[in-house]
Amino acid sequence: MADFFREVDEEVRRDRILKLWTKHRFLLITAAVSLVVGTGAWRLFSQYREGVAEAAGAKFEAAMQLSRDSKSDEAAAAFEALAKTAPNGFATLARLRSADDTAARDPQAAIKAYEALATSPGIDPLYQDFARLRAAMLRLDTDDPLEFERRFAPLASDTFAYRYQIRELLGLAALKRSAFDSAANWFDGIVSDTRAPPGLNMRARALLDMARSSLPVPANVRAAAPSAGEPQGK
Repeated sequence: MADFFREVDEEVRRDRILKLWTKHRFLLITAAVSLVVGTGAWRLFSQYREGVAEAAGAKFEAAMQLSRDSKSDEAAAAFEALAKTAPNGFATLARLRSADDTAARDPQAAIKAYEALATSPGIDPLYQDFARLRAAMLRLDTDDPLEFERRFAPLASDTFAYRYQIRELLGLAALKRSAFDSAANWFDGIVSDTRAPPGLNMRARALLDMARSSLPVPANVRAAAPSAGEPQGK
């Protein structure tokens, strides 16, 4: 009976964590996309201030405004045109932003768009890494958790630009299959690294505590613990 209640408690903890992720993931995604797009656009504006690049920048900002105004079809057409005609940097940003708009209505199509970006030649490696991260964020909701871990575990290495975000996603995938030990290891990989972003570190600490509290008590500890009616010493 005790094992039954423990399993129920583990299930409740896991569901609570995953519900938090489901509720807030689009906010996290939007913040991440805005940061990358904003940084990328600023870099491009700084490098090119006249001619074709300046015109492309104006068109990109106009497309962004259409998206902010919820004019989805018009924004999609504007981003698609930029992806075909703009200089490489703005074309890449347009493809990223277009894929993000697609994610809300068709995640599978967005995954394909991001994975195509991640393997396209001539694209800044940082944008390729970001596209891989975005695909992973979307796949977390649909892929088998164990397959997800196998697919994205290599990106958790120190050479990947968004390794901390990937470790968080891997921890969440482990939670989905009740692999609390594995989840704790992924979250600890964020907490124990002093270079991790503060906000992500704080979230990982909370998730790490939840994962550890869900771990089953080792058999030798259970055997050593006194039963309910057993005296615990003088």
